[in-house]
Amino acid sequence: TMFSPVRPNPKRPECSDRFIPNRAHLDIDWSEYMLKDNLSTPTKRTGMASMECPAIQDEYNSTLVDSLFPEHRGKVFTYSQTPLTSPSRSYFSHAHTYQKKKDEKKNIPKVPEKILDAPDFVDDYYLNLLDWSSDNLLAVALGRTVYIWNADSGDISVLVTLGEDDYVCSVSWANAGQYISVGTFKGDVLLYDGHQGKLVRTLKGHGNRVSSLAWNGQIVSSGSRDSTIINFDVGEQMPVVSVFEGHEQEVCGLKWNPEGTQLASGGNDNLLLVWDHNNSERPRFQFNDHQAAVKAIEWCPHQPNLLVSGGGTADRHIRFWNTSTGACLGAHDTKSQVCSILWSKSHKDEIISSHGFSQNQLIVWEYPTMTKLTELSGHTQRVLQMAMSPEGETVVSVAADETLRFWKVFEKQNNHSNTKVKNSRLLGNCFIR
Repeated sequence: TMFSPVRPNPKRPECSDRFIPNRAHLDIDWSEYMLKDNLSTPTKRTGMASMECPAIQDEYNSTLVDSLFPEHRGKVFTYSQTPLTSPSRSYFSHAHTYQKKKDEKKNIPKVPEKILDAPDFVDDYYLNLLDWSSDNLLAVALGRTVYIWNADSGDISVLVTLGEDDYVCSVSWANAGQYISVGTFKGDVLLYDGHQGKLVRTLKGHGNRVSSLAWNGQIVSSGSRDSTIINFDVGEQMPVVSVFEGHEQEVCGLKWNPEGTQLASGGNDNLLLVWDHNNSERPRFQFNDHQAAVKAIEWCPHQPNLLVSGGGTADRHIRFWNTSTGACLGAHDTKSQVCSILWSKSHKDEIISSHGFSQNQLIVWEYPTMTKLTELSGHTQRVLQMAMSPEGETVVSVAADETLRFWKVFEKQNNHSNTKVKNSRLLGNCFIR
């Protein structure tokens, strides 16, 4: 009929019992004997009469078992090898999957895309003379002059040239990209419109050179050799909002977190301080683990409250901090002076650091294992600072050898470009390459 019952397939698939991995390793005869738990008296086939004495019967049974089954001793089912055990939880953990993915080879070009000469670049570990804006404008300070290079058009312009008795100690673009602050040896903070090249205002308050700058909205913070940090509101007639006093020597590192709620400062006193934006009385945390000046500071753009810092020649360590709890999450000895650190915008688990003696190299690290992914060499003297392009693919480094080098470090997938070195003239005749 149309709806007749389905008949089972007479050919059953050959498969092992679910509790027995392999029947080929079983001795069926021995198993049958053990299950019956006795041995019949000799049959007529043996040609022997039955044995009525129990002792003789037991001895006969034992001798017969040893002869028939010499390799077995008391087990019905046996394995030829140790059975498989279930894998542990760690085998399927996130860390295992993560490590497997990271074992894939990462292709980072070892040669720079572009090399530019930077004559009169000041070889001073405590200064911050390079920054890349969100509008793709690169600012670099050479001696008394700040130059602006348009990375899109290649055009060069001079923003400012200070007087004979002054020189540039720091530059920093505002988050929106239009305005740029310039710290001077005399202790002033000059605010310029970077698009028009015009001076907007001069901010005063420091008694010594301004070696570090950081923006948070319309607040620009300045760190000085006078050991203070001044927070200026550039939109107010009375711009000084607050003063942070916690360092004992020059403030050479300064960074606001992406949320704008915490400011990290590093000094020549080997201290790393974390300030809450609304509390100028004292820092929230004071870290004294570094054994040298702390200039290299960077916040993680992907995870709140994650801060990385690097120490100078006597320290050489990169350290990670939780600025919510104050815990040190890890430390790694880089074997050389740490001058600058950047966190990749697109590769969440990668950072790049620049170094001084003895290799003068850049190193790309995997976080949090601090596995060295690659080294970028070429500079002949210490690499004092780095800056990252707005899209996050290119890193520019400037060194005491008076060169700028552009590296395609964090290239996005399916975005291939020519990595051949290009020599260029930057800033008119000031650059000979």
